[in-house]
Amino acid sequence: MNINHYTYRVTWSQEDSEHVGLCAEFSSLSWLAPTPEKALAGIRHLVAEVVADMQSTGEPIPEPLSERQYSGRFMVRVPSLVHRALATEAAEQGVSLNRLASAKLAI
Repeated sequence: MNINHYTYRVTWSQEDSEHVGLCAEFSSLSWLAPTPEKALAGIRHLVAEVVADMQSTGEPIPEPLSERQYSGRFMVRVPSLVHRALATEAAEQGVSLNRLASAKLAI
């Protein structure tokens, strides 16, 4: 497993007054540091340790989001009034409901 393929993010934690490194595929892990660079290095090192431990115990290792295949389809349930409003808006714009929803989600 290549830990470089995981999805990392660094953000500021007002509560901790430090930068926090995160990994989307390991949502329970985080790393606090005084600089963004150190937070990123810390979370990457922590993920590497966790992956190595999981490999040694035979646990399944999360697949990186970047390596997953996506169909481009998902279903969303909305209240009937929202469905009607979206269908009306799509008709007024002369586009399909799917195209309207896709455009709104892309914002």
